[in-house]
Amino acid sequence: MTTSAHFTWMHIGAGSFHRAHQAWYLHRLLRQGDRRWHIAIGNIRDDARPLLETLAAQKGEYTLETVTPAGERSYEKITSIRTVIPWDERLFALIEQGAAAETRIISFTVTEGGYYLDTHFKLDQNNPELQADLNGETRTIYGVLARILQARRARNTGGVTLLNCDNLRHNGERFHDGLVQFLSLRGQQELLDWLAEHVTTPNTMVDRITPRPSADIAGRVKQAIGFDDDAPVMGESFIQWVVEDRFIVGRPALENVGVEMVDSVVPYEEAKIRILNASHSCIAWAGTLIGLSYIHESTANEDIRQMACDYVTRDVIPSLTPSPLDLAAYRDVVLERFSNPYILDTNQRVAADGFSKIPGFITPTLIECYGRGQSPQATAVLPALFFLFMRRWHEGELPYEYQDGILDAAATHAMFSAADPIALYARHSKLFGALAGEPDFELLMRDTITRLDAWVKSRAAAITSH
Repeated sequence: MTTSAHFTWMHIGAGSFHRAHQAWYLHRLLRQGDRRWHIAIGNIRDDARPLLETLAAQKGEYTLETVTPAGERSYEKITSIRTVIPWDERLFALIEQGAAAETRIISFTVTEGGYYLDTHFKLDQNNPELQADLNGETRTIYGVLARILQARRARNTGGVTLLNCDNLRHNGERFHDGLVQFLSLRGQQELLDWLAEHVTTPNTMVDRITPRPSADIAGRVKQAIGFDDDAPVMGESFIQWVVEDRFIVGRPALENVGVEMVDSVVPYEEAKIRILNASHSCIAWAGTLIGLSYIHESTANEDIRQMACDYVTRDVIPSLTPSPLDLAAYRDVVLERFSNPYILDTNQRVAADGFSKIPGFITPTLIECYGRGQSPQATAVLPALFFLFMRRWHEGELPYEYQDGILDAAATHAMFSAADPIALYARHSKLFGALAGEPDFELLMRDTITRLDAWVKSRAAAITSH
């Protein structure tokens, strides 16, 4: 473990989740008197520029509000962000901070879609953002980190740990493979050789529900702690972080603040991705379809809660057994967390990025059910809901803007305009991999979509009659 003072942990992705999760753990270390590490935060895109400017004006400090399912709120001023990296079009300041010798860890939260991976976990080279970076720009995490690593190599500022903090299965490995492919496509063999010697990419599992901050948080913060905060963040009281202990040039003493440092995160991430993340999406899509706005409202709907429960109980638990976790207990805790009425997490936030979530969170369970001779009827509900959700998007009737980093809007509109959209959907290889084109799977999707379509219409009729 590094004992010298003053190292930098740089984070790319200035959203709420980092500030409610990783930054909170580093803040706890500072509270314990361990002042060897601080965070520098920046962003690839300019959409976070107002937030970065606000944080800079507050010297990186902001308030975290947490709330329990019983409605107990607590407030803590977070002080672990000491450097706010200003955004510029060429990301000069971000690259300079990443290349600095004192920067020993670079973490990132760019959402599942921000890795541009297909169902075979290869880069989707048709994506325009990725194409731009393959030609030397810095629109993606790969283009930015390629620049940073190039600079570290040229300046001899030493190795660095690249820490993926997104909900991506085997996230460190997937990111590493994507980066290697990216550098290979650009012909940067010398940098690839340097990467192999000087960089590690541990797998991680992160967990804390963090909704977009609502307008009334600042007032509660002011009343509770007297701080005029223009950048507060909120989250549930539950928090978990499991990290593979492979840091090439030192790390903070994360184990002292409750981070689980392990040899393998696989059992934890499989449970989290399949039980929590997939169920979350199921609830958001279903809730949206019947006219609900929030996750807790949708979870309280008896039909929707049963869909999520059946999916986990019938299909996921058999797929993940044996496990070091009590999977049934984990399922129950997750549903209790989703029921928290004080979080006000929106269906809009959770429904995003479905084209990454289906192959990442859901298709593996479909495939494993078929592999053991079981029809995945409970799991089929999830992609069926997404089909109905995207049909609503196609018709321009979603109650909010759908956000998806890898949405091919033209192709999706074309699918729903075709004579048999369900057939095209079930044969979508980027979503369903080896199942695409399988007659049994296509029939299952057709039956499930038809049944759920009737359910949605009956619910809408019931709401209208009231």
